[in-house]
Amino acid sequence: MNRRWIVLALVFLGIVINYIDRGNLSVAAPSIMRDFQIAPATMGVLLSAFFWTYAAFQIPAGALVDRFGIRQAYAGGFLVWSIASASIALSRRTGDIVGMRMVLGLAESIAPLASLSFIRNNFAGKDQGLPTSIYIAGQNVGPALGALVGALLLERFGWRMMFAITGLGGLIWLPCWLFAVPSDGTRAVRQAEKAADDLAAPRRWTWRMLLTNPTFWAMSLAILLSSYYWYFVLTWVPSYLILSRGFSTLGMGRVVSTALFTMAIVNVFAGSAVDKLAARIGVFRARLWFGAVGYAGTAAILLLLVTPDQSWALPILTFSLCATGIGNSNFWTISQHVPPKNMVGRTIGFLNTVAVVGGGAAPVITGCILGPQRHFGPAILVAGVCPVLAAVCLLAAGSKGLERMKALLAGEVHADA
Repeated sequence: MNRRWIVLALVFLGIVINYIDRGNLSVAAPSIMRDFQIAPATMGVLLSAFFWTYAAFQIPAGALVDRFGIRQAYAGGFLVWSIASASIALSRRTGDIVGMRMVLGLAESIAPLASLSFIRNNFAGKDQGLPTSIYIAGQNVGPALGALVGALLLERFGWRMMFAITGLGGLIWLPCWLFAVPSDGTRAVRQAEKAADDLAAPRRWTWRMLLTNPTFWAMSLAILLSSYYWYFVLTWVPSYLILSRGFSTLGMGRVVSTALFTMAIVNVFAGSAVDKLAARIGVFRARLWFGAVGYAGTAAILLLLVTPDQSWALPILTFSLCATGIGNSNFWTISQHVPPKNMVGRTIGFLNTVAVVGGGAAPVITGCILGPQRHFGPAILVAGVCPVLAAVCLLAAGSKGLERMKALLAGEVHADA
C-alpha cells in the first residue's frame, strides 16, 4: 500500500480519538449535572470551555505545523490531550473540569491543521475530495463511537471511569504514528523549502488583501454558521434526546452513533463522487454546489420541532447529519486547495478559529436558551437556520471568487486587479 494512504488511515484514527475525547463530556452531561447539582447554563459553560483555548491556539498551532511539520507537533499534542481528558476522572468541582477542558482544547488544536496539511501536501487538488472526506468521516465516527462506547461505560462504571478509559485507551495510536510517519526533515530543510515557495510567487500577499476580499468573508461566515449547528449537535443533542425525547442513556447512544456512522459512510462516497465531477467541471465549481446543497439539507433538523414521536428522532438526525457532512467535507476541501502549500496550516488555522467561535457559542447560547424549563425548541430553531445561511454564503463566494483568491495568495494577481 502507498505510504500516504497508511498515514491517511492514521489521520482518520487520530481524528476519531480526537472527537471521542472532546465529545465525552456531552455524553456525561446529564450525570455531571446531577452529581454536581448544576443548572443547564453552568453545564453550557463547561461544554464551552474546550473551545476557548481551542480557538485561541488555532493560528499559533497552524504556524507550528507550517514551521516544524506534522510528525512531532501532532505527537506532542496527542500525548497532552489524552492525559488531560483522562484527568477529568479526578475532578472534585466544576473548576477542575473547566481547567482540564481548556488544556484539552489547547492540545487538540494541532490535529485538524496537521491532518489537512498532510492531505494538501500529498494529494493533487482534483483528488483531495476523497481523502478529505475520509478525514471528515473521522469527525463523524469519533462522536459515534464516543456516544456508543461512552454510554456503555457510563451505564456500567460511571462517568469518572468513562473519562479514564477513553482518555488513556487512545494512547495506543501514538507509537503507530511515530513509526509510520516519515520525518519532516530538519528545520534548515523546511526553511529552505519555504523560501523556495516564497520566491516562486512574484508578489507577496498581505492580510489587508484578504480583509478587503468579499470571498474571504463569505467563506469565513459560512464556516462560522455551519459550525454552530455541528457543535450544537455534539454538545447538546445527547442531552436533548434524554431530557426531551425520553431516551435512556443507552438509547441515546444508539441514536447518536447510528446517525454519525451513517454520516461517515455517506461522506466517503460523496467525496469520491465529487472528485469525479471536479475532474470534469472544475474543482471549485463542483465542490461549491455540493457544499451548498449539503448545508441546505442540514435544515432537516427543524422537523424535530413538529414530530413529537420519539421514533422520528433517528431518521431526522441521520438525514440532517449526512447533509452537513457533505457540506463540511466540501468546505474544507476548498479551503485547503486555495492556499499554497507553505500556507495551509495558517489558513486552516484561521478558518478553524472562526469555526470554533461558532462552536464555543453554541453550547453557551443553548444553555441560556434552555433555562430552568429545559425547552429545546428555540435552540433547535437557531441551529437549523444557521447552515441554510452558510449555504447562501458559499454560493455568494462563487467559483470565480475562489479562483481569484487562489491566484491572489499565490502572488499571481494584484489585490486591485
